[in-house]
Amino acid sequence: MEVIGRITYLFICPSFERVGTMRLRERLGRMDRRLFAAVAGARLAGLDRVVPALSRAADNSLLWAGIAGALAVSGRRPLRRAATRGLLAVSLASPLVNLVGKQAFRRNRPSPDGLPFARLVRMPLSASFPSGHSASAAAFAAAVAMEAPRAVAVPVGLLAAGVCFSRVYTGVHYPGDVLAGAAVGVAAGALTLRLWPEAAEAGRARAAVTAPPVRLDPEGEGLVAVVDEGAEQVAERDAGGGAGRGAGKGAFTAAEAGTRTADALRAALPRAEVCEPGPGDDIAQVVDEAASRAKVLAVAGDDGVVARAAGQALRTGVPLLVVPSGTPGDFARALGLLTVDDAVDAYRSGDLVTVDVGEAAGRPFVDAASLGIYPEVLARRERRQGRIGKWPALLWAMAEVLGPGGARPVDLVVDGVPRRVWLVFVGNCRHQVRGAAPTRRERLEDGLLDVRILTAAARLPRARAFLSVLTGRFRLSRHYQQWQADTLRVSSPSGEVRLACDGEAFTVSGEVEFAKRPRSLLVFRPLG
Repeated sequence: MEVIGRITYLFICPSFERVGTMRLRERLGRMDRRLFAAVAGARLAGLDRVVPALSRAADNSLLWAGIAGALAVSGRRPLRRAATRGLLAVSLASPLVNLVGKQAFRRNRPSPDGLPFARLVRMPLSASFPSGHSASAAAFAAAVAMEAPRAVAVPVGLLAAGVCFSRVYTGVHYPGDVLAGAAVGVAAGALTLRLWPEAAEAGRARAAVTAPPVRLDPEGEGLVAVVDEGAEQVAERDAGGGAGRGAGKGAFTAAEAGTRTADALRAALPRAEVCEPGPGDDIAQVVDEAASRAKVLAVAGDDGVVARAAGQALRTGVPLLVVPSGTPGDFARALGLLTVDDAVDAYRSGDLVTVDVGEAAGRPFVDAASLGIYPEVLARRERRQGRIGKWPALLWAMAEVLGPGGARPVDLVVDGVPRRVWLVFVGNCRHQVRGAAPTRRERLEDGLLDVRILTAAARLPRARAFLSVLTGRFRLSRHYQQWQADTLRVSSPSGEVRLACDGEAFTVSGEVEFAKRPRSLLVFRPLG
């Protein structure tokens, strides 16, 4: 009897479950059709021309491509990131819905019976479920909201909602199609965070080793700041990169948009000494002299200037305060310092952490060092990034260097092994993102060097090397290797090695040794 009971349960209970599921689907289907009839059959004054036009504008994602173009040429870094993330999200959502979802479900389009034909757009021939327009709209809006200020994200979100509504109002989709498409779009927007971390990832790098808090003058007595606002920071700020903290993630801000970093520091810390090197001054000498008389050394400038200040802070034993200027550098972002206000708050809190510093031929670096084609790429990028932004300039520079007639692979000996390489990347601590210039780190004191090499071979032509670098999918190539170590030795058969440390290129004669100075640098970071 027990056996018969179990068999009966196995056959009857699933049947009841199937019946329950079918009834639920029927109820949802009836609700979907009733809601469609109410929306598509409505006559709302003033919408009969606007809504169909909006729906047609979103065909093939042309509306979102146009908005992305406008955001990209704005010159503001948060808006450029929003445009890039938005198009990335659309490129994920659209094929997922149109090539997978519609083929899997093959739901018929709504019947036009009883609808006001004058308002209908052309009925698509593809399946109805899920809605491709809604997926692209939701994907773009969700992605833009991750990067752009509210003044931009809210209108884009309302426009996306309008496109979703238009697909039902014009009679080409059921509400269920639109909701499913929008859900796929939001998921695609969230997925972009796995492919390309948002600017708000800044400050999440761990620095578990902390130093005792220090009591400092809240008005800055004893702090000596070197502010090197080069052409890059000024150009980016003047182009609109800073519009206040509320204007967007990663934006430059002080008291007001456009305030120079030096003036902002003087206003916030009136007793601090603020040094501004002139055009003919030796920035290295200015940093060295400032460190010799500082109780706290502050620095605002590009990654190379920050690395120089880090070396002097190590030598003198004083804590370092990194002040963002223009677009925050990788090290400042890892510490959670996105604005001048963040740096001032970190200083006043007296909250110090101990982080690693890398060394290449005795020269300190806080972010990364590189060999191969990258020093040349950096030089070309820096000539353009003030006008078109960092990443477009990087792509342009790599296209030049890896294009026909460009640079050749470099012969190196890496830890005793002869290699012909396109690129060698050596990061200070393990980096989480793949690609030619990975930036995000989860820790700042792991004692490791992150080594990445893209080797050259007869079957790895320039075009493939270019695509490997741009896509960041090195692991798809057998010519890519990555490992972590605490030391690395590199030499060249020519006797000279050309490398770059934190963006500054130089040449070293003989062997180059990369090493770590673990938990050696005291730096300020915001509380929490």
